[in-house]
Amino acid sequence: MDKQILEQYIDACVLVEEAKEELRRLRKQRKRIEQDIVKGSSAEFPYTAQNFHVQGISYSVLKDPSSVEVQEKILQQRIDDAAKIKLQVETWMLTIPQRMQRIIRYKIFEELTWAQVAVRMGRKATPDGIRKEFEGFMKTA
Repeated sequence: MDKQILEQYIDACVLVEEAKEELRRLRKQRKRIEQDIVKGSSAEFPYTAQNFHVQGISYSVLKDPSSVEVQEKILQQRIDDAAKIKLQVETWMLTIPQRMQRIIRYKIFEELTWAQVAVRMGRKATPDGIRKEFEGFMKTA
């Protein structure tokens, strides 16, 4: 496991949320039903006015239903791929020392500066000390 996969974790988390939102939007669009009222009259005497309630799926929204299905499959594949990366990183994180888990979580996931990480670590930690500890761990990982 290297630093690049850790940075991909952040993108994977964001990608999952964006793809889920896009999938919700597509599904909502697919279910869009248009409604209208049409006025008319009887063909025979007495010519009484009547209102007709008309509803159906808007074809302007669903120009090609198969393309919407393909888009949904692509979005679902994105979600699945990003979820795999998240799972790999989270599983790996359980195998490393807790101190390093905290450093990685603060620096990579929360994107804090080394000074902010040192403050969060406490116990007289310095930014350079935390950075060197991280770099040394990443060289061996």
